[in-house]
Amino acid sequence: MKTLEIIGFKRANLESASLKEIREEGSVPCVVYGPGIPEQIHFHSPAILFRPLIYTPEVHLVELNIEGTIIKAVLKDAQFHPVSEALLHVDFMAYTEDRQIKFEIPVKIVGSSPGIAKGGKLELKTRTLKVKGLAKNFPDFVEVDISNLDLGKSFKVGELKSEDFEILTSPNVSIVTIGIPRALRGKKGEE
Repeated sequence: MKTLEIIGFKRANLESASLKEIREEGSVPCVVYGPGIPEQIHFHSPAILFRPLIYTPEVHLVELNIEGTIIKAVLKDAQFHPVSEALLHVDFMAYTEDRQIKFEIPVKIVGSSPGIAKGGKLELKTRTLKVKGLAKNFPDFVEVDISNLDLGKSFKVGELKSEDFEILTSPNVSIVTIGIPRALRGKKGEE
């Protein structure tokens, strides 16, 4: 999995008035917490650094460089302004190489379905899967092969196999379904 570096600067003043000032300067207030960190570290980073982390379907591990201190972390939460959709705050969770973490990995559809060739519609039901494992074992995405899906058939989480990490998403959840359009449903009834 790819790692992205975010450079940060510690915040001395944690009052809400200082948050507005930080945002006006083009930075985003952040916090990091988790194992190996005795107490939360509040910092801010330039907003431009978050573009390849947040505004992409890909997921990344994050290497936080807070005034020379390197912390390995994952993005836990990002808060946006309800109207302007500007990034307001980011939470990171630190991790260590020897402890398992929970993470969400995107799904990538591969193959060509015979159901689509017959006029079916690809319906992606789940874009990410919740997984648990060591960060070094996480792939960039989980491949779902739809080569055997015909009209009306689904590929469920339970059909995926992984030795490197545990999939926490319920095995009964459909990842992708080949939907039957109305025009084809009517033809099946006439036969």
